[in-house]
Amino acid sequence: MELLKIIILALIVNNVVLAQFLGICPFLGVSNKVSTSIGMGGAVIFVMALANLVTYLLYNFLLVPLHIEFMQTITFIFIIAFLVQIVEIILKKSAPALYQALGIYLPLITTNCAVLGIAILAIQKDYNLIYSVIYSSSTAVGFTLALILIAGIREQMELSNIPKGMKGFPISLVTAGLLSLAFMGFSGMV
Repeated sequence: MELLKIIILALIVNNVVLAQFLGICPFLGVSNKVSTSIGMGGAVIFVMALANLVTYLLYNFLLVPLHIEFMQTITFIFIIAFLVQIVEIILKKSAPALYQALGIYLPLITTNCAVLGIAILAIQKDYNLIYSVIYSSSTAVGFTLALILIAGIREQMELSNIPKGMKGFPISLVTAGLLSLAFMGFSGMV
């Protein structure tokens, strides 16, 4: 039951983008097409889950025993950067079209504050290894869900008659705000 609660909270109630406002840069930058959003979401899911696994192990079996917990943030940043480079190499070899479509946004996962933030939050919440990986994976799926939702809405808005002053980012920010309010409705669920 505890795992289900963690999943629902991370996926919907405390959505990393719509409730905690982490990862806004890729949320607004990659959400022009659903196909690109799915690719970016997949990369974030992989990186966030793997980064959380590695950072958990490193924190608990290296930083804590050596009493250098203050090195947590810089260590996590290096690990995330390394994992993003691995994902970039894999995508370049296995899915060149997706690699080209993601363009500059793939290296931005390195600076995506959601990846670093969730790794730090999992440590602060004192989750064990399994809960930590499930929490980060659920959070990444929630990020992907929000990304796909906004991309679908933005694709539909391209067909709509939107006033000139609201086209582009202004209407995207309004839409993101409305999505955030809609997700707040789930807060009484758990």
